[in-house]
Amino acid sequence: MRLKNDCLAKNFGFVKVGAAVPKITVADPFYNSEKIFKLVKEASEEGVQILVFPELCMTGYTCGDLFHQKMLLVSAEEALCHLLEETKEEDMIVMVGLPLSTQRGIYNVAAVLQQGKILGIIPKTYLPNYHEFYEKRWFVSAVDRVEEEITLCGQTVPFGTEILFQAGELIFGAEICEDLWAPMPPSMYHYLNGANLIFNLSASNETVGKYQYRKDLIKQQSARGEGAYVFVSAGSGESTTDVVFSGHALIAENGIVLAESERFLGEDHFIFTEVDVERLIKDRNDKNIYAESAGQYHKEYRKIEVALKDTQIASLTRAIDKMPFVPGDTAMRKERCEEIFQIQVNGLAKRLEHTKSKNAVVGISGGLDSTLALLVTVKTFDLLNLPRENIIGITMPGFGTTDRTYQNAVKLIKRLKVSFREIPIANAVKQHFLDIGHDIGVKDVVYENSQARERTQILMDIANQEKGLVIGTGDLSELALGFATYNGDHMSNYGVNAGVPKTLARHLIGWVSETIENQEIREILTDVLHTPVSPELLPAKEDGEIDQKTEEIVGPYELHDFFLYYTVRFGFMPKKIFYLAREAFQEEYEPEYIYKWLRTFYYRFFSQQFKRSCLPDGPKVGSINLSPRGDWRMPSDASVRPYLDEM
Repeated sequence: MRLKNDCLAKNFGFVKVGAAVPKITVADPFYNSEKIFKLVKEASEEGVQILVFPELCMTGYTCGDLFHQKMLLVSAEEALCHLLEETKEEDMIVMVGLPLSTQRGIYNVAAVLQQGKILGIIPKTYLPNYHEFYEKRWFVSAVDRVEEEITLCGQTVPFGTEILFQAGELIFGAEICEDLWAPMPPSMYHYLNGANLIFNLSASNETVGKYQYRKDLIKQQSARGEGAYVFVSAGSGESTTDVVFSGHALIAENGIVLAESERFLGEDHFIFTEVDVERLIKDRNDKNIYAESAGQYHKEYRKIEVALKDTQIASLTRAIDKMPFVPGDTAMRKERCEEIFQIQVNGLAKRLEHTKSKNAVVGISGGLDSTLALLVTVKTFDLLNLPRENIIGITMPGFGTTDRTYQNAVKLIKRLKVSFREIPIANAVKQHFLDIGHDIGVKDVVYENSQARERTQILMDIANQEKGLVIGTGDLSELALGFATYNGDHMSNYGVNAGVPKTLARHLIGWVSETIENQEIREILTDVLHTPVSPELLPAKEDGEIDQKTEEIVGPYELHDFFLYYTVRFGFMPKKIFYLAREAFQEEYEPEYIYKWLRTFYYRFFSQQFKRSCLPDGPKVGSINLSPRGDWRMPSDASVRPYLDEM
């Protein structure tokens, strides 16, 4: 196989990493090296590019005073040389743990191997010497190291802790077990000096409660370093004289667990997944605090150029969430919905208090967004001990209003005990058509937008009459696509849904429905959730059903929210977003269908920026917001052509 540093680009920034646990025999390095080689071959068949093994896996971690026996130390080095010979045709990078005898003492080290060469040796810094651990009895710390190079298996090898390995944008380092548990782990310095991927060779034993603590520690370290972290611990082959090892392996990326092994398997096993290096780099580039910290904790590192195995990652093993704005876990989703709802409520509460407004005006269509806005407004008035009657819910039936949405709007307003007004707009819009000379039979953009602007005019004027605020109903997805009438539903005094994408709005209403006691309101909300998304600006079908369905015009919102997330949150190239969307929606949509709507997304996202440049105030609720005062500052006349050309 060829070795390339451009395979990251070929694989859209993904590198395939693995963690392997051999069932070793204590104090038998040659047997263990064969076990390691077997797992190397198995991982290689899966396309793994970097594979890490546990701490001291060549000998076993539990050798005790045998570490002072020359027989064990010599055998460990000879077994390493044997492994190098066996893997000289293997282009995967492999990390193994072994004891290394030098004139200054015995080190507990990680050896980084590839194609018969030792790329570097990393000694352990922090040696636990408490409770069941006695490492200082046998080993010396990396702190005591003076050598910059050592000779091992006939090779002169870089030796030290300030060593990083680089393959293009991928920069990785290693630490060993207790290093992670230190107040300032070596991996933190690795991260701050450029590493985006850390490997930990460990022999962390199992005691009650330690598993969850260790898992949280790994997740937090990957999040704190805004990088990836691959951890692997010794398995069942270790001695159980005093402790037991479970063979725990885990791969985390910026606080998220991507892959994890079962514990106590009692056999050889390994896990693997893909780490998104491009995503990690974007996270760091977004925050100036990372660069400031890196400058403060700078160290002189040796960076060793390496080449990655030329793997074609045709399909991802890591999960790509179809709805990145919506947690998949039910309990977490409920918790998230409650938190978001509180953000919306408290945002509006502050605006009402500041303006000393005692009244609010909400246009209710019977659709998702206006329903959510009304629910937020009601909760806000309850919070401020203001009477719900001060909320004026207005339904404004027009040319396309269906009986289903009209009835839901009216019933919801009344059941929530807010003030109800019905103001039909058909006659006013017809008069407007006469005034501007527009043929009512021509159902074009003038026909549609005139209705939206008439409704906004009514809301604004009534708000003036009542000395209240117009509560905006438009959501984040509509703002991304520009699917709003400029100076129509695009405008309000405060947009409570400005940070809520369409896919999340459904779950927020569903969460309210689950928590509300009133059965009638619950039934109305359930029907709203099952109503097709529509602006209802064109006449209904002959049977009274909605004819103008938004997702038939602009495409499925679940796709557009996916595109929006990866475009704004990570700035990915169109090809990568298409690749991720294909992975996520392969059971729902054909690639051609995804491609079509991705092009639509880019065209609309760029052409409609002028609407986002003058948005009303509204609260940010998640990682993405399109307010020109918040997360997104984009010129209204930027060209979309490079994006469409790249596709």
